[in-house]
Amino acid sequence: MTGKEKIIIKEYDPKWQSLFDEESAVLMDAIGHYVADIQHIGSTAVPGLAAKPVIDILVGLRRLLDAQDCILPIEGMEYEYVPEFEDEFPERRYFRKTTNGKRTHQIHMVEINTDFWKRHLAFRDHLRTHPEAVNEYAALKKALAKQFENDRKGYTNAKANFIENVLAMYAR
Repeated sequence: MTGKEKIIIKEYDPKWQSLFDEESAVLMDAIGHYVADIQHIGSTAVPGLAAKPVIDILVGLRRLLDAQDCILPIEGMEYEYVPEFEDEFPERRYFRKTTNGKRTHQIHMVEINTDFWKRHLAFRDHLRTHPEAVNEYAALKKALAKQFENDRKGYTNAKANFIENVLAMYAR
């Protein structure tokens, strides 16, 4: 998969939660002895929010060093490990799963309770409790998907101000 795949935003699908539940159970079977917690993050984790239909899974490890021992078992679950993304986020290990040419799942593996962990959960939890923010974010995402139709990085970067403004409410 490249950054050139078309960005498609779909209306919320309640199946997204069960897809997360199923995948997290398989992950726990494969690497559970390293895992402190697994969370559903991203837009598919927010009831009512339109999203790219990709299940984002946040795996919190007790020690990031243990990620090395998780790569082969996760690759055995048909995920691709993408180490080059560690240049931008050295505290994260990233995996993606593609089915029939479409990305279906992403794993963001970090040490539990790091800034990456806390920020992603804070953003998700804010959206889950603020319907007006869900509506605003959905409208933004739909507009940006049209503007950056085949530019995933541009789309992601264009959402950054909204996300940072939400997270600023929770900064100490």
